[in-house]
Parts: sequence; structure tokens; C-alpha cells
Amino acid sequence: MTTYITERIAIDPDICNGRPIIRGMRITVQTVLEFLFAGTTREEILYQYPMLEPEDIDACQQFAIKLMEKHYVIHEIKNVA
Repeated sequence: MTTYITERIAIDPDICNGRPIIRGMRITVQTVLEFLFAGTTREEILYQYPMLEPEDIDACQQFAIKLMEKHYVIHEIKNVA
């Protein structure tokens, strides 16, 4: 079953191992963000992935920002040896 986090970002356990994807396609949010981080322009991403729309890239960035709004706690892992 596909769960839509936004209108454009979804999680489906049967697609890309349940990683967040764009509109049910096999393009992960992580892929788009990695391209952006590497310096790839939006125009180049849209050229390489013609099925994407500019709003998809916006949604990926907004998704990453939303993840950073969460509160994280780091737990110490005890050495069992």
C-alpha cells in the first residue's frame, strides 16, 4: 500500500525498498537530493529525468527540511563483549 506523505512524496514498501519516492515512480527523494548536493542543476536533473516536474524537486527539498524538524536522541550503545 502506498502512503503519500505529501502530494508528491510517497512510501510504498514494494518500491525501492520502502524509501521515499516521487509520485510512485522508482525515483527516490535521496537520489534527487544527492544530485542537488553534488551541484547538479535543477535543469540538468529535469533533463536527465524527463518524467520529473520542477515541483517534484521542490517537494524533495521540503521533505528534507521537514525531517530536520524532528527531535533526535542519540543513545549510547553498550559494548557487550
